[in-house]
Amino acid sequence: MAMGQTTYGPAMTVAFLSLNAQLQGESNAEIVARLKRDLLPTMLNGVMYWPICDFITFRFIPVYLQPLVSNSFSYLWTVYMTYMASLEKAGTAAS
Repeated sequence: MAMGQTTYGPAMTVAFLSLNAQLQGESNAEIVARLKRDLLPTMLNGVMYWPICDFITFRFIPVYLQPLVSNSFSYLWTVYMTYMASLEKAGTAAS
């Protein structure tokens, strides 16, 4: 669990936010600004979300259903990540 929170989580979050921004046509400077703005809040939410998910999965869910429950939690996390990636460009004022 610690390895996921310190290695895999940050790497995948940076990759997801960066690639999504790049595919939306943001420049490198805009991507860096987005990461500066969104990375820490996203990581903190992950640190709060995943331990609870793991606790529920491994404490209360039968072994044969754990992959289904874990993937359901992952789906919800992907919805949140997509929301974070869809936020307005960093450094631009709202119209």
